[in-house]
Amino acid sequence: MARVLIVDDDEAFRDALADAVRDLGHDVREAASGREGDAAAAEGGIDAVILDLRMPGMDGLEVLRRIRARPAPPPVVILTAHAAAANTIEAMRLGAVDHLTKPIASSDLRRALDLMLAHRDADAAPAPAVADDLVGSSAAMRAVQKTIGLVADRDDTVLVTGETGTGKEVVARAIHRHGRRSGGPFVAVNCAAIPRDLLESELFGHARGAFTGAAADRAGAFRDAHGGTLFLDEIGDMDPAMQAKILRTLQERVVTPVGGRPAPVDVRVVAATHRDLGERVREGAFREDLYYRLAVVPVHLPPLRERAADILPLAEHFLRQVGGPPLDAGAAGAIVGHAWPGNVRELRNVVQRLSALVRGRAATAADLDLFPPRPAPGAALDWPDEDLPSAIARLEEFLIRRALDRSAGNRTEAARMLNIRRQHLYSKLERYGLGLSGGRTEAVPDDDS
Repeated sequence: MARVLIVDDDEAFRDALADAVRDLGHDVREAASGREGDAAAAEGGIDAVILDLRMPGMDGLEVLRRIRARPAPPPVVILTAHAAAANTIEAMRLGAVDHLTKPIASSDLRRALDLMLAHRDADAAPAPAVADDLVGSSAAMRAVQKTIGLVADRDDTVLVTGETGTGKEVVARAIHRHGRRSGGPFVAVNCAAIPRDLLESELFGHARGAFTGAAADRAGAFRDAHGGTLFLDEIGDMDPAMQAKILRTLQERVVTPVGGRPAPVDVRVVAATHRDLGERVREGAFREDLYYRLAVVPVHLPPLRERAADILPLAEHFLRQVGGPPLDAGAAGAIVGHAWPGNVRELRNVVQRLSALVRGRAATAADLDLFPPRPAPGAALDWPDEDLPSAIARLEEFLIRRALDRSAGNRTEAARMLNIRRQHLYSKLERYGLGLSGGRTEAVPDDDS
């Protein structure tokens, strides 16, 4: 049972709505004006608010704004007899869970309350600690993680390769963070994003007056990273003349600013590229000696489509970071089955979209709007070696465990999240050895029995 605050200046409508909320098993507090509603919400003890938009004096949007400005605000649904684009947009911008029109049907009221209470429970649940580390348990990612552990305390140059969006900078930052240089600076330079005539100054610095516009000395990225790590992203697109200067710096550990004097640097270099440097060497577009100097420790990040076991853990990781909605079974299946041509970056963007557009309920496959819907034919998946029924069972057990965890052991709620009958869930619990003990016992009849 929840305590619901109803704020509406129409007494007849407010009383009828209060009776309907009580019929759904909740306690009700009523307020006849915006100021009364704001004062009631400020007192605390309110689990959800149903708020009229148009009221004399303090209107619903102002009440909503005040409620959302307080710590741990209850979820709010806005009601209006005359919906307009402007007030709908403003209500959602201010943090309303939904914006509904009067009169409200009993089914819509139930759905609105379920939405708000799910939103409340999600806000109340303590957020698990989110490590800013590489996420994934596939064989490929375990190999990457082991390599990072082996080289973190060394100064060997590392070359990270992989498609765009696979997380090459994340690897570089992990090497820095876990190593003995973690107390020093981490400096990242995208070599493909800086014009050719400015890259030398960006990397090596310049002396004042070295060229037109050089009004002051500049240290450059190598000296900025002294004592720490320099990450050279997209080094495969670097101009051949600049490649020679990078090679000399790596060999001698000395930089020469434009128009300045040589200076020693103590820096660990991690380079990255989405290009095949071996092929670039054969084409004459990349120096062979620099390639070997960079690839002392090669680290390859496979595309996300080739490590399906990492997709759901990554999605969960990003959802925790942005406070996004949980995924229902259909959404989880769609995420695992998607080709992810944009790799981890695309997955992060999809999660951010869910966080922005889906409030207070589990995200569905329709919310994802993914294209293309499945991996390309013949794409390799880094999933444990097992047959299809076993792989499906692993995914099913994962989703059931997660639903039980999110519902605090309430099996009726877990079944609702999974969109299955409660008795069907019981049989799954027995099948996977999860047992029927430890969860909360509910005296709630099955709607589908």
